[in-house]
Amino acid sequence: MTPMGEAVEEEATRARLRRGLRVATLLVALAIVAGLGLANLLRHLDEYGTPLAQVAALGLLVAVLAGEAALLVRRRSWDRLRLPAVAVVLAASLLSYATLPDGRTSTTVDWIFGAANWVGVVVLLDRPLRVTVSFLLAHELTALLNVLVLHEPSRAALARFATGSVTVIGFPLCVAVVAGLLHGLSAAAAASRAEIERVRVAEAVAAESHRRRQQRFAELSATTIPLLKGLADGSLRPEDPQVQRRSAIEAARMRRLFAETDTVADPLLHELRHCVDVADRRGVVVELDTRGQWPAPPLAVRRDLTEAVVVMLATAASKARVTVTGVAGLVSVSVVADCGEVGVPSPATPGVRVEALHDDDTVWMEAQWQATT
Repeated sequence: MTPMGEAVEEEATRARLRRGLRVATLLVALAIVAGLGLANLLRHLDEYGTPLAQVAALGLLVAVLAGEAALLVRRRSWDRLRLPAVAVVLAASLLSYATLPDGRTSTTVDWIFGAANWVGVVVLLDRPLRVTVSFLLAHELTALLNVLVLHEPSRAALARFATGSVTVIGFPLCVAVVAGLLHGLSAAAAASRAEIERVRVAEAVAAESHRRRQQRFAELSATTIPLLKGLADGSLRPEDPQVQRRSAIEAARMRRLFAETDTVADPLLHELRHCVDVADRRGVVVELDTRGQWPAPPLAVRRDLTEAVVVMLATAASKARVTVTGVAGLVSVSVVADCGEVGVPSPATPGVRVEALHDDDTVWMEAQWQATT
């Protein structure tokens, strides 16, 4: 499996784990709200001053859980609806506590104490742990205010509240911690995968750069290195016109070779400019003209197209003209120079055709390449 396929598979596994945790938390909340909470509400319905308020509070919680079920089916999260959903849960708590009988906080009559907390966790399951803790504390504060403000606080009531808070906060908090760990592991795994991909790309780039350096050295070893060795050991004399001609040609080839690694919009024209620069340094007046548009030839094709320019500009006596023409997928590179008799380069690419005409000391040479689909 490719690295990309492995990353996709890992992300799919993490998504299944997150979805499984959402489903499990929803089922627990449904069991508590529609099971235990509803049973306690119906058992003590005649004790409430306003039973419809308690039923409405239960309906609000059920509506939020129904929304979570719908989102799970559609494989979506709460997003912008998250804050309104939390507000609905807290409103249900306030409504229930406003009509709770005196002294019944944290008893079976106070059914919402152990129900609203789970509904809030369902909504905030994919949020940071601090958000869930803030909600649980707000839910606890609502119940505590009911004890301290709306009713006469007693030692027994406060003891029940403290004892009940252990499970009301503890169990949902454990689920939120697990969800936070899962999200943290997912983020860490994604970061590790990105780092691995970065290292792989860096290694691939380094290997490709090394391969290109070896390739350039092999290309230079056939012509440039023998020339340098001959000049170094004295077997070749710098004042020899043939040696000067060879040196000019190799200099142009090296400039072209270095230009091949540049990232430019038009590699062919970029490499030709480097060849022209070598002739300019020798005092040759060179005109470079372009006409039309042409496709970007592959590297091997560009070398065949520019080889005639390299040879002729390196041996031109005083002036030269290079013309690049492109039309309908065809690119042509022609050069006219006063270079005397030169050999016609043999293209290494089958799709390249080279022609030459001689008129005394003036030579015209053209290399053409037809792009194929």
